[in-house]
Amino acid sequence: MLILGPSLGTTWHMWDRQIPELTKQWRVFRFDLPGHGGAPAYPAGSVTDLTTRLLATLEGLGVQRFGYAGCALGGAVGIQLALRHPERLASLALIAASPRFGTADEFRQRGVIVRTNGLDPIARTAPERWFTGGFAAAQPAITEWAVQMVRTTDPGCYIAACEALASFDVRAELGRVGAPTLVLVGSDDQVTGPAEARTLVAGIPDARLAVVPGASHLVPVEQPAAVTDLLVRHFSTAWQPAFDTSTGHTALPAAAVKPVLAPAPQQPLQTGPVAEIAPLAVPPQAQGRPDPYDAGLKVRREVLGDAHVDRALAQADDFSGDFQEFITRYAWGEIWDRPGLDRRTRSAVTLTALVARGHLDELVFHTRAALRNGLTPAEIKEVLLQGAVYCGVPAANSAFKVAQQVIREETTPQE
Repeated sequence: MLILGPSLGTTWHMWDRQIPELTKQWRVFRFDLPGHGGAPAYPAGSVTDLTTRLLATLEGLGVQRFGYAGCALGGAVGIQLALRHPERLASLALIAASPRFGTADEFRQRGVIVRTNGLDPIARTAPERWFTGGFAAAQPAITEWAVQMVRTTDPGCYIAACEALASFDVRAELGRVGAPTLVLVGSDDQVTGPAEARTLVAGIPDARLAVVPGASHLVPVEQPAAVTDLLVRHFSTAWQPAFDTSTGHTALPAAAVKPVLAPAPQQPLQTGPVAEIAPLAVPPQAQGRPDPYDAGLKVRREVLGDAHVDRALAQADDFSGDFQEFITRYAWGEIWDRPGLDRRTRSAVTLTALVARGHLDELVFHTRAALRNGLTPAEIKEVLLQGAVYCGVPAANSAFKVAQQVIREETTPQE
């Protein structure tokens, strides 16, 4: 069986032009991401979660071993399958994929824009990210179809998928991908282009590169014949036989089955893992208290953004370095990482405290952090109005000016 994984903002119909040829040789299963194409809106905030749900669905269908082709976010799922479940994967095709998709800040910023403005700004700019200019001009119906795919996606699921891409980084693990891999990219892809494709090929031991001329990011739609031909050739010739651990022998490939196009799952791709294997418990007296610095640095980056944290750490010297370590370890590792309050609530509390003390410089980046943590501009306004009552009108007046500017900068779609 072949599994086809979609890109962020698309539906399983992005593979329509490949289906007639692929189903001549294989059963094919396509799936929609949560909240995409009418699929149930159960957000998945990590590639690991998406992979777990997919495997649970396949197990429900009795599928144990398969070939997999995925585009962009779908490609990330393919890499995760290869790394975490190599026994399930016979062959892999990565299309418009990358071991790291841009920067975490870029995708979290996109989440802020969607939370504030909805998906329309992202939908309107989708064609210029997905297609070459010539294709978009010559194919207005497909261009409009692309816009509508994004526009009808559930915003919460789209934001969660952005978070999944923000946290995905397997650059150091590519050498463990054991499946025969085709890395396929459009020559004009400005999102995850030939440079990212070459990084994958350089890192994956059994990988080859195919660059499709005259195509951008959504290459299966823009150049369907070329992509279909490459997939057929790859999966026909690079299908790794299963290894039987009980006998020590490699299984011979099974005879071809009657082509059947499996329908999309009617239920969400499993909202939790099928089973969990817990590690052996360590007696409390044997556990050393972990240093909260690393956890604090991770939380600090997630809340304030890599650019802000990198700037602060780069500016640290012998005089201020200890202070940067102190706030990372204790403010971010001890307090912000506590489970008692969610980050939205912590942001609301932090904004109020900064208004009360008049710390306007800190208010700038904590307003930005509040947007990242899920507060909407309307909710930030309510926090500042509450602050006007308890902290004073002059303090709130200054805070409104600062927050208004930050919100304008963060929520204005980038053209």
